[in-house]
Amino acid sequence: MSRTHKALLRGLLGLGLLLGVMALADLPQLWLRLRQAQPLWLLAGLALALASNIVSALRWRALVQWLGADMPGRSALRWYFQAMGLNALLPGAVVGGDVYRAVALRQSGANAVAASASVLLDRLSGLWMLCVLGALGALASAPVLAPWAGVPAWALAGLAGLAAVLGLVLPWAGMRHLRRRAAPAHRWLAALHTLANQPDTGPRLLHQALASMAVQVLSAAALAAGAWALGVQAAWPAWAFAMAPIFLLAALPVSVGGWGTREAAAVLALAPFGVDAAGAVGAALVYGLYGLVQGGAGALAFGLGAARDKNA
Repeated sequence: MSRTHKALLRGLLGLGLLLGVMALADLPQLWLRLRQAQPLWLLAGLALALASNIVSALRWRALVQWLGADMPGRSALRWYFQAMGLNALLPGAVVGGDVYRAVALRQSGANAVAASASVLLDRLSGLWMLCVLGALGALASAPVLAPWAGVPAWALAGLAGLAAVLGLVLPWAGMRHLRRRAAPAHRWLAALHTLANQPDTGPRLLHQALASMAVQVLSAAALAAGAWALGVQAAWPAWAFAMAPIFLLAALPVSVGGWGTREAAAVLALAPFGVDAAGAVGAALVYGLYGLVQGGAGALAFGLGAARDKNA
């Protein structure tokens, strides 16, 4: 099967899943919620989503600098939002945009390892804190989630708490382990070894952790604000838990821009908290539109004036 046929198949699978989920969610009820959406909450959610991606772009820039390369702040923002545009329009979820970021950075003069490693590690940094905050959300929501999982609340809380602690500790432990070893031959491990052996590794890793936490908190707030615009209410721990499966499934390279997988995940993740299918699908659709708006507008805005970038 050719690459074009695979891309078309992914798009059709995502579209089919999206239409199926929307049909199961009761289309008239979903349409009613979308029509009655409160504009101020929609705008608040868009502003939060924009802030999340600005922080994410600057986190990527800090990681590039940690790897010994240079990238102006305007370039980081422009390439990041252009990548969002590709993610929203091309099959493969975040893969196309990540490849674009790596290529853009490589063409700017960074070496191949720094360009590709920065994008991969940036993605892992976000995934790391997403899982940690999701585990904390599960810990706080254990009494609600336990009946759905078919396990005692104390067991679910213990597992979630353990996952959160391990998630916070393991990156530091891994860096410490790398500092004690000789430089590996594999270029990816060699890049990590270089990061681990810099004198300011601790502060830089802390910066990544705090930036990733800010990104995920802002993203969860954007998801919640979009849901509130549709009249969907849930406690903060519910959003902290639900954002993990919603964002993870949206990132799978099986659809276009996460459409379909994101909505299906929202229905499953929010059901234990009493959110009906129409509300869950509507909230996921609004969040997807936030990304689409930013991808289109951001690619245009930051695409203009590329020649005027200056070193920061």
